[in-house]
Amino acid sequence: MKLHRKDKVIVIAGRDRGKTGEIVAVLPKLNQVVVEGVNVAKKHTKPNAKQPKGGILEVTKPIDAAKVMAVDPSTGRPARIGYKLGKNGSKERIFKVSKFQNKKIKPAKKDEKASK
Repeated sequence: MKLHRKDKVIVIAGRDRGKTGEIVAVLPKLNQVVVEGVNVAKKHTKPNAKQPKGGILEVTKPIDAAKVMAVDPSTGRPARIGYKLGKNGSKERIFKVSKFQNKKIKPAKKDEKASK
């Protein structure tokens, strides 16, 4: 999954279409993300130790990752994410449209057997 926590995304499908927000959590096994302020549902709770009165809570539910696109920080528009390998072996995330590099990822380890 190419989306990460704290990425700014825009919803491109569903009832919350057009809303933007920051990713709070990523669920790669389910191919879902939790976006702040998107797909909010009301949950009715009974009284308990945390909430002695009980009541109605607003809970942010996960949304399918295919329904969101990352927002390119340089242009402010939705863009696809790709990866680029650097000369020193580092892997960087780039936005396909503007080629804006974002967040360095750990460098790839060179195999000792391959160098012999």
